[in-house]
Amino acid sequence: MINSEDRLTKGAKIFILLIVLVIFFIFYIYRLFSMQIVQGEHYRSQSQRISSQITVISAQRGEIFDRKALLPIVINTDSFAVEVTPGEIPKDRYDTVILKLAQYLGISKTDIDKKIPKNMRRSYSNFQVKSNVPFTVISNIAENKIDLPGVSWVSKPTRNYQHTGSMSHIVGYVGDINQDEMTVLYNQGYKKTSIVGKTGIEKQYDSLLQGKEGREMSTVDVHGRIISDTPIVEPPEMGKSLVLTIDSDIQKLVEEALGNRVGASVVLKPATGEVLAMVSYPYYDSNIFSSDDAGTEYAKLVNDTTKPLLNRAVQVSYPPASTFKIIMSAAMLQENAFPASKKIECKGVMVYGGRRFHCHVHEPGHGWLDMKNAMAQSCDVYYWTVGRDNLGIEKIASYAREFGFGKSAQIDLPSQVAGLVPTAEWKEKKYHEKWLGGDTMSCSIGQGYMEATPLQLANMVAMVSNEGVIYKPHLLKEVRDPVTGDVIDEVQPQVLTESTIDRDVWKQIQEAMRYTVTDGTPQYPMHNKIVQIACKTGTAEVEPYSSRKDDQSWHSWLVAYAPYDAPPEDRICVATIVEACNKWEWWAPYCTNIIIQGIFGNQTCEEATKTLGFEYLTNNRGRQE
Repeated sequence: MINSEDRLTKGAKIFILLIVLVIFFIFYIYRLFSMQIVQGEHYRSQSQRISSQITVISAQRGEIFDRKALLPIVINTDSFAVEVTPGEIPKDRYDTVILKLAQYLGISKTDIDKKIPKNMRRSYSNFQVKSNVPFTVISNIAENKIDLPGVSWVSKPTRNYQHTGSMSHIVGYVGDINQDEMTVLYNQGYKKTSIVGKTGIEKQYDSLLQGKEGREMSTVDVHGRIISDTPIVEPPEMGKSLVLTIDSDIQKLVEEALGNRVGASVVLKPATGEVLAMVSYPYYDSNIFSSDDAGTEYAKLVNDTTKPLLNRAVQVSYPPASTFKIIMSAAMLQENAFPASKKIECKGVMVYGGRRFHCHVHEPGHGWLDMKNAMAQSCDVYYWTVGRDNLGIEKIASYAREFGFGKSAQIDLPSQVAGLVPTAEWKEKKYHEKWLGGDTMSCSIGQGYMEATPLQLANMVAMVSNEGVIYKPHLLKEVRDPVTGDVIDEVQPQVLTESTIDRDVWKQIQEAMRYTVTDGTPQYPMHNKIVQIACKTGTAEVEPYSSRKDDQSWHSWLVAYAPYDAPPEDRICVATIVEACNKWEWWAPYCTNIIIQGIFGNQTCEEATKTLGFEYLTNNRGRQE
């Protein structure tokens, strides 16, 4: 018989079991409610992520054209990236397959192993093991696909620069996005796999050139294996086409006229600010940045003492030398500081502060000169006197800034320098020294601390041509639809700087610049039968007033506009510098005349050189103005 105590014990056990079951059931109901109702959206989203695999389809970058917009100067070339899905490779064949693939790709197995971590060897994710793979290699892989399970490839177009040489400084190049760029561009839709512009137009207008990525969505199982036969595809959109202001024919003309001389030359339309040509030498080949040796090639360029990565037209400033006498003359006339017809005697030397300042023509000097003849003969004594005794550094600096010196030219390139317009206050802050009369004299002839870029000097001449207006220089002309070719946006001229100088002053400056060609120092190199030219020479000492007398002491400048007798809308402006590191030959005037002859005579560099009689030029061995 079961006594009452045993029955009580059994009943308690059942009761406790029921309590446990109830608690478990309540907990189960709660979890169901929490997962389906409270956290339902979270789990549904997670389920979709697990069950959907999205493959990004890269968008092609927009093409870049010169101003004629006939053939692109930058295109996309078919190239491929090889990928490995390690989970699709039989475990016992993994090393064999990877070794064979490495042989096809011309790399080591170790290179591939580094890109596929050991803990991911059974993953069904795709790992890109090599990019920039040519079609011939892909064909070999395809023919042996049966021996290469898990190996696939995707199209990954690379940038192909049809016009290299001097065009590289304008167009720039692209590369993988780095961490610093990612930090800045993350909120603009860029990813760690993005290709971005690094320099030039590629960087300046990267957002227009980028395009929009496409997507391919497939259903996969929990291991990442594709289980759907009909993926959903959103096609990519190509980036916008850019039409530049550059004329490829003029660019080639300028490049050949400058030759293998370290320096730069800029050609622009003064009435619009359009840059027709911008050449900086030495240059580089943008295509090397699409090669597998890009890092090595970049290091070579960085370590090259001639600095080929620098666009000297906008990224290097130089003493403007005697070209600055254009600004000095305008300031003198506008301020009524010294009559244009009044003469100053040049004896070839000027003594001041216990120092002897020599004009480029030594004793007995130029003799008595008025403003027009002082500019034509580029007399230093004349402008030393006017600058020190009649203008002063503050007025000189004020007019220099009015011509665009000392501030950005705002051209649509990602990097440029502002140059320098010195003042007494600047020298005090920079060197803790007092400004001296000798400093004013140096600045009066564009030497000393004064610095400007070739583009700024082209703008200076544009202001003379336009009689008081500089238009913002630009390289982008139009933005076009990549499919239809329709113009989406067109760059309009914008005023960069507007002067208050009187119109009659501009007329006198223009006449003086024309007189410089007909009766001044560059009569022979600037003689031209088909077009009238107005110009100003400049010879900048690398070490101002030093005792050096070797062949590498001077930069050679020439700034000009033509035709002199045409309205501004029909003119071009040219600024050319040949650096002092070149063998001295006073080449800037000859180079500039060849450019002008080629443009208005519709001639090649060789034809223009022959027409002007420059084909048998001998080197000039002394300083000239």
